[in-house]
Amino acid sequence: MSALDLPLNLSHLLLLSASALGAGALNAIAGGGSFLTFPALVWTGLPPIVANATSAVAVSPGYLGSALGFRRELAELPAARRHAEALICALGGLAGAGLLLVTPARLFSAAVPWLLLFATVLFALGPRLVAARRARDASTSAPSPSSSASSLRAQRLGLFAVAVYGGYFNGGLGILLMALYTLTGESSLNTANALKNLNSLVLSLLSVAAFAWAGAVAWPQALVMMVAATLGGFIGARLARRLPAAWVRTGVVLTGLAMTAAFLMRG
Repeated sequence: MSALDLPLNLSHLLLLSASALGAGALNAIAGGGSFLTFPALVWTGLPPIVANATSAVAVSPGYLGSALGFRRELAELPAARRHAEALICALGGLAGAGLLLVTPARLFSAAVPWLLLFATVLFALGPRLVAARRARDASTSAPSPSSSASSLRAQRLGLFAVAVYGGYFNGGLGILLMALYTLTGESSLNTANALKNLNSLVLSLLSVAAFAWAGAVAWPQALVMMVAATLGGFIGARLARRLPAAWVRTGVVLTGLAMTAAFLMRG
């Protein structure tokens, strides 16, 4: 029996639905949903590469809803910027997906805990990175045209690198994008969030299409999880207004560390 044809028994169905529900809520509140969906898929018997591709499909509907939620901020941006960044993310997402599909399964399995740990640490340091950037901006004068051009080049190179990472391993993608925009001078948090959601959607759609074309997606699991993740997104949007942000961030970090430890012990 192929790994893509694993039957969905009741316990697997409940585990995958619960993980996707939690992932949808987490992504709506703070990000980090892949810390739940990817390990759950591996625990139900899918190989890591198939689990990663299926997890990317499962959380992808949430990006559309998030992007639509920032329609006003996106409309205020120059169309040339939106199109250029979308193209960069499309190319990077395809490159990352292609890299995943040619990576030996054993090598990817060995890299998984370190990818999870990297995303977790970055998530934990996110607020400090934002604060450091704002403090530095407050202490410097207005940038010159040459430094602005240099910052734009750095941002686009960084955006391509993050898109490749997102196509290869979706965990922590939103965190990386927010850090990139903050560190390269985006002063408006809402604008950075809007671009993060739009570009996550673009690269996710392209990488998911590549995974589907290559036959690397376990569709029964993906479809069940897409429904649960969408519902979780609605729940998370409501919880975001009630839960203290520090509680949510702590929960995501602890989840990421627990998943990292579990995969290291699993070998």
